[in-house]
Amino acid sequence: MAMASFAISIFSLATVAPTCKNYRPFLSQTTYSFKAISIRASSTSLDYSTPSSVNEQKALKPTKTNYWEWKFKDNVIDVYYEEHEHERTGPQKNILMIPTISDVSTVEEWRGVAKDILERSGKLNLRATIVDWPGLGFSSRPKMDYDADVMENFVVDFINEISSSVGGSFVIIFLVSMCGTLGLNMGTSTKMKSLSSIENDLLVFGGGHAATIVVRAAKKGLVKPKAIAAVAPTWAGPLPIVFGRDSSMQTRYGLLRGILRTPGAGWMMYNMLVSNEGAIQSQYKSHVYANPQNVTPAFVQSRYKLTTEKGSRYVPAAFLTGLLDPVNSRDEFLELFSGLEGKIPILVVSTEGSPKRSKAEMEALREARGVSKFVKVAGALLPHEEYPSMVAEELYKFLQENFEVNA
Repeated sequence: MAMASFAISIFSLATVAPTCKNYRPFLSQTTYSFKAISIRASSTSLDYSTPSSVNEQKALKPTKTNYWEWKFKDNVIDVYYEEHEHERTGPQKNILMIPTISDVSTVEEWRGVAKDILERSGKLNLRATIVDWPGLGFSSRPKMDYDADVMENFVVDFINEISSSVGGSFVIIFLVSMCGTLGLNMGTSTKMKSLSSIENDLLVFGGGHAATIVVRAAKKGLVKPKAIAAVAPTWAGPLPIVFGRDSSMQTRYGLLRGILRTPGAGWMMYNMLVSNEGAIQSQYKSHVYANPQNVTPAFVQSRYKLTTEKGSRYVPAAFLTGLLDPVNSRDEFLELFSGLEGKIPILVVSTEGSPKRSKAEMEALREARGVSKFVKVAGALLPHEEYPSMVAEELYKFLQENFEVNA
């Protein structure tokens, strides 16, 4: 996310102002039976004259926090996750949420939606689990070669770990920003509370690059969700979406990425471009949030702290320069969705205030094959964080339209 509105005069890149933060329910304690899938394309634009922002909501503190040990090649990464739940009796329904990928990615992005979902549950006994990405948020940040394949590997491993446990039905909400091909390499040490035993009960809600990752993984049969919702979906990193990806630009991206990863010069450049409160505030006000008034000093400070952790520049360096991009063109982007036509319902949530280039990619899905419903909400590149109640409402409607609750 937050390397947009980015100015640099290195390798003839001149002034860079990427407009992309690309990464970056509701089930009952009664039994859920899935309706026969009937996919019909539709397009809806809703009027939200007075949307409720995250700043108007009281923060939700997790009921429990823990770490899951992910083993990938020669690396062992402590992946942070937290659980949110109300004290209710009866069988639990579980929701997994994953934040967008950016230099300020954090589980905190989803807490507002988790709060809304738990309050909507009424008599339902819901638990929301939010997980950080490896190398971001509160997870450990080892120096490794992050790319789309690594991140998709993590997503599939995490889903498989959950699906291999014994438990109740499972809902997944992804908000991320990257993707890749896969080589399953499961690693577990800390045992998570059981979430699922039936992979086909899986519902995947993704944002930014995350949505594209999930769609690609589903097309390849690596995950088998019952439905997918793509919130502000994207596929190109901040620099590629502005400057393209021809061979000369790829060379420059590689040089920039190499500098950002070096011990001395890398930290200096990272601090100048990303890890300072002025840059973060500018990014959020210009294109990440729709309403600049929602970007408060306290909020900026909380995001700035995330950029000061050891190893915090490695994933952003990959994202900025396109290594986390799941596809290389709009045609490939559309082909992923069309590959699931008639197989599962897919909701696309676009936003009114997205930057021009990012919005164009979202709008390309309006009449695309494989997209069964298209809606537009207020917000920009982080609608789930800025307007969590609004996004939660759309996700809930999507479930109501495709699934029924039996007493």
